[in-house]
Amino acid sequence: MKKLIATAWLIGTVFLACPPQGFCDDQEEATRIQERAEKGDAAAQFRLGRMYERGQGVAENINQAVMWYRKAALQGLAEAQQHLGTMYRTGHGVPKDDGLAQMWLRKASEHGGRPPSTGAAATTIAGAAAAPPPAPTSGKVDAGPLREQAEQGDAQAQFKLGVMYIKGEGVPKDAREAVRWWRKAAEQGDAKAQRSLGWACYTGEGVSRDAREAVRWYRKAAEQGDAAAQFNLGVMYQEGQGVPRDIEESVQWYRKAAERGDAEANLLLGEMYANGKGVPKDAREAVRWYRKIAERGDARAQSNLGVMYANGEGVSRDTEEAARWYRKAAEQGDARAQVNLGLAYDKGEGVPKDQVLAHAWIGAAATNGSGDVAARAAAERDKLEKRMRPEQITKGQALTREWLQKYPAGGRRP
Repeated sequence: MKKLIATAWLIGTVFLACPPQGFCDDQEEATRIQERAEKGDAAAQFRLGRMYERGQGVAENINQAVMWYRKAALQGLAEAQQHLGTMYRTGHGVPKDDGLAQMWLRKASEHGGRPPSTGAAATTIAGAAAAPPPAPTSGKVDAGPLREQAEQGDAQAQFKLGVMYIKGEGVPKDAREAVRWWRKAAEQGDAKAQRSLGWACYTGEGVSRDAREAVRWYRKAAEQGDAAAQFNLGVMYQEGQGVPRDIEESVQWYRKAAERGDAEANLLLGEMYANGKGVPKDAREAVRWYRKIAERGDARAQSNLGVMYANGEGVSRDTEEAARWYRKAAEQGDARAQVNLGLAYDKGEGVPKDQVLAHAWIGAAATNGSGDVAARAAAERDKLEKRMRPEQITKGQALTREWLQKYPAGGRRP
């Protein structure tokens, strides 16, 4: 295993604790949680998944558990993403799939336990580009003029009105009404509406969950060149959701999305080639896909590209170039890049040896990261402190505090 932290393939298995005893096994409480979950509360969805997995307060049902975990994960809840990734990694309740495990574990690491985005409409499968993009707005939204256009058959207005309903902007939040307007636009051939309708069918927002119907709408949008739909269709083939599982077909759709600039598809293809998951291992090809979005500012790809240079995989080994890419990602709050940049300073690889800067970057990673990334950073910081003078540690801690304000967790994406 590489010493450097490259991708989410290195994130360890973490099982989360169940809510306190007396909570899960209370059927009345389970009913209340289900009501909240069905209204889109991500935390409730995750708890309900745990209850179904353990048979606490409800009949044990691993398929129901996976469904609720997925709903919470799609909203960006790090705990659900972590747990779902672990399930794919171990084959517990789902077919074992290292690629999907990687995607979900990476998302969990990036969120670092932060609250999910507002509303399930904020994400698509595996955290791709937003399914229903935000309606253009400035201050308070007036749905009246848009509704008039929508009722006259304007497909773009119908799509935008659906977005307003899914978000509750200018109208009461109503997923069923959102689906109704998206369907009108989708049947006129609007690709964004088709993709959004596919997302609704996949997640069960405003319509019965139907993976086959999701695939049908994703395909319509994908065939029109919608990159996010192409990526989502690739995920459906990789998961075997609504279609027979077909990794080759999955890769073809990822490639189409990546060639249209979809950041998630670029990153995923890079990781698949780097690790030989679903495609022949090809470090040069991995570097090519990473570079495409690293140069557009994607912190995750910048971090991975730094690892490739540090290890001489797909490129000539160049520690200075590795440090340059680590810095770009680290200054965007990417914890993996921060710990790798800190280790570079500690060893003097690609940068001048400097224990204070090493301590500062590794300390930032320990706070910004989560799971094994944070644990690794904390361990490296503790080892480093044994070789430092007290005044150096104090300086490093001061820089860490400064950088946590300046470079918060997250990382920019194109």
